[in-house]
Amino acid sequence: MTANQYVNAIAKKIKCNGDKKKEIKQQLLTDINMRIDQGEKPEDVMAQMGSVKEIADSFNENISDSEKKRYSRNKALKIVIPCVLAFVLLLYFGYWIIPKSYDIGKSGYFNAADVEAAMKETVELLDAGEYETLQENAIAQIKPFLNDEAIEKGKSPISDDWGEREKFGAVYMVELVQCGSRFAVGEITVSYENVAVTYRLTYDKEMRLAGIYMR
Repeated sequence: MTANQYVNAIAKKIKCNGDKKKEIKQQLLTDINMRIDQGEKPEDVMAQMGSVKEIADSFNENISDSEKKRYSRNKALKIVIPCVLAFVLLLYFGYWIIPKSYDIGKSGYFNAADVEAAMKETVELLDAGEYETLQENAIAQIKPFLNDEAIEKGKSPISDDWGEREKFGAVYMVELVQCGSRFAVGEITVSYENVAVTYRLTYDKEMRLAGIYMR
């Protein structure tokens, strides 16, 4: 153990504020270095001075009760404050990742008419099997699923024979904010000859297709 390590270990066990600890450390180092300059070996000096605990205890005996209380309070705060900050950050992160919905168009990022038009166009492209066109206007994450095999797999649980599209129903939409990203999410019921299908379609701020769900 070097003289610095020895003195730092003692200081850690002394129950006083930072300024007082610095003063004690400086005092100890001065005493040790003075004896080393006089020809004593560092290990001999430290052995004669006593163990880390013994020296720290001797300093603590001379520290006032008020100083010890202040030390204990500051030590507790060093533990409590990071815990509180971690808790606050956790709450913020939870709030950040939970989806929050708002009226479409309220933020100015989306226009209800544009979203409705995009939804109907998406349905028309799906019905026509125009998957390349859908991929051109979709985010990268869903492009691999915009193909005949994946779409048919999504359609089959509803019915094997939808028939021709007859009409679009009412459209419901909201703006969704999650993890700092904004999306327009809309639902539209479409009537076919043999079945009525509700589409849930999601678009990002650039009005690129970001999600498809059919039921």
